[in-house]
Amino acid sequence: MRILVTGGAGYIGSVLVPTLLEHGHAVTVLDNFARGTTELAACCRYEGFEPVRGDARDTRILDALVPKADVIIPLAALVGAPLCKEDPIAAETLNRDAVISLVQRVSRSQMMVYPTTNSGYGIGQPGVHCTEESPLNPISLYGVTKMAAETAVLGDAGGVSLRLATVFGMSPRMRLDLLVNDFTWRAVTDRAVLIFEGHFKRNYIHVRDVVKGFEHAISQYHEMQGQAYNLGLSSANLSKLELCAKIAEQVPGFTYVEAAIGEDPDKRNYIVSNDKVERTGWRPDWTLERGIAELIRGYKTIRNSRYANV
Repeated sequence: MRILVTGGAGYIGSVLVPTLLEHGHAVTVLDNFARGTTELAACCRYEGFEPVRGDARDTRILDALVPKADVIIPLAALVGAPLCKEDPIAAETLNRDAVISLVQRVSRSQMMVYPTTNSGYGIGQPGVHCTEESPLNPISLYGVTKMAAETAVLGDAGGVSLRLATVFGMSPRMRLDLLVNDFTWRAVTDRAVLIFEGHFKRNYIHVRDVVKGFEHAISQYHEMQGQAYNLGLSSANLSKLELCAKIAEQVPGFTYVEAAIGEDPDKRNYIVSNDKVERTGWRPDWTLERGIAELIRGYKTIRNSRYANV
């Protein structure tokens, strides 16, 4: 298939795009490539790879690229509550408006698979799993903009929305700020972490299982279209303290302490059911334990000391 991926040089895209090319698809990536790094360099060996430097909000570029695609995957976004708070105008124009622009250009003969976030559930009820029928209650601009874009994708485009759990794992465009990645980094480098509100729970998913989710949604598109699906590890609805205990099993000497005072500005706290997507035949390949082991190996290759003397 001919697949258009916006933001394809990011954390998820730099794993997704090589996989799609490897499986025989032609992939066009629209990205500003602002980092000037080589996350997609290995993709250039594929004749079906077409990088396009540009902004996902530029409607002139969308007019040229969208009609050529069989599948559209909008990854371009400001991801995470802190980044959206820092630049609210970009968050609204990129996370919401750029996706709506794509929806306006997509025909019903084309497929759209959209990644949103299960942080739209905000604060759940203790012990009650959030399902796709649970009320949405986003508590950040990030969640609000992503849910607005999802509404357009499901309604006007008849697409598929994947409500991603908190993603973890190694990627060519690495992110250390994601919770599992962050706590594992601190365990490996500092051997300690101070936790605020350690009882807060979330669901998690490996980045390669996210890619598997995209491929599954494309292959099962006509059965899944027009609906949202939670995509996460059913075995990993864990609190921060439980997550640290998992990391400590693989990092000897790792100490984690819950702060007696103070609070986490990120108030998300929920557990999620992934039964709906599992009923369509999707299953994850990566356990949390396997992902932590991967991160430990990966962190032996990374030094985050750009502004340090050593």
